[in-house]
Amino acid sequence: MPGPDGWDDADTADVVRGVPFRPMSISEMLDGAIAGIRRRPRTTLGLSVAISTVIQVTSSIAAYFFIGDRAREEVTPDVLLESLGAQTTLSVLGLVLSAFGILLMAGLVAPILGRELVGLPIAPRQAWRDARPRLGRLAGTAAAVMGIALGALVLPAAPFFALIAAEAHPALPVLAGIIGFPLGVGLMVWLYILLVQAVPAVVLERRTVTGALRRAVTLSKGRWFRTCGTLLLALLVTVFMGFFALRIPFLIVQLAFFGDASGDGATMGALAVDTLGRIVGWSVVLPFDAGVIALLYMDRRMRREGFDLELRIRGRSAAAITGGGTGGTGEAGGDARDDGFIDLWRTDPVPAHPQTGANP
Repeated sequence: MPGPDGWDDADTADVVRGVPFRPMSISEMLDGAIAGIRRRPRTTLGLSVAISTVIQVTSSIAAYFFIGDRAREEVTPDVLLESLGAQTTLSVLGLVLSAFGILLMAGLVAPILGRELVGLPIAPRQAWRDARPRLGRLAGTAAAVMGIALGALVLPAAPFFALIAAEAHPALPVLAGIIGFPLGVGLMVWLYILLVQAVPAVVLERRTVTGALRRAVTLSKGRWFRTCGTLLLALLVTVFMGFFALRIPFLIVQLAFFGDASGDGATMGALAVDTLGRIVGWSVVLPFDAGVIALLYMDRRMRREGFDLELRIRGRSAAAITGGGTGGTGEAGGDARDDGFIDLWRTDPVPAHPQTGANP
């Protein structure tokens, strides 16, 4: 539907933005996430490197101190079995931290891709100014999504551990495990996909944590399987790039220099190379996964609520938006709401601009 202010050439606008301003296919969302990294490399990769470094260094320190000295110096079946529980725990911890980092990153890149979507310029540190007022709620929402998903995983498995602790008949824990573990995995995946869009919502719509979770459920209705398929494809790309392609050079260096060495120095060197490889790998795939989540949210807004048509009807082009602000995006001291960008995404009534006295 053409707008009155220059948005009638949709194809040209899509090329300029890099993200099509219309409901997107799965391939367009994957391409749009990559385009967001390519067009704003310093902003996206800078945030990603910071988050990845914290996560991977924490995982490496935990691995060094909790697996045990014998497991680091000796590779025998009994020692490996003794450290198996610690290694499994650390692997799960690393996956949980990585998933939490992806959710945090999704909230931080949502303003970048949102501005790209509507054709607004992105000034230096603009993403930080857009997300800063909601950093606490962003972290709380990401923790809530992870907590609910992990709770759904653990709860059905609780009878299994309770029966083992009570020394019940062996058949009962086996039966409880056969039923509980698959049920827990299914519930975890279902709830994570149902709630994942709460992370962009809490930043762009300025919602509370509970309001963002409810908003995610509303947006996910009727599109759970499509969301699942999109995230599954993104996961395949992540596994290939993060665990294989980008880490192969570091694995070669690790084997070449520390493959036959022993002692604490060799262990520290091998762990440092491995940590650096994980930081590099995750710094690339983290903004990709986060961008896919943010674009899923924007696609659902356009499909379910006609967000793109609403803006075209209202005539909210980039020039109209920035013209109605108080400072524009280029001002170093400008607030995130100065250019009206956040107001575009909100579904609740917003305060009037002080200059116009009317809602934007």
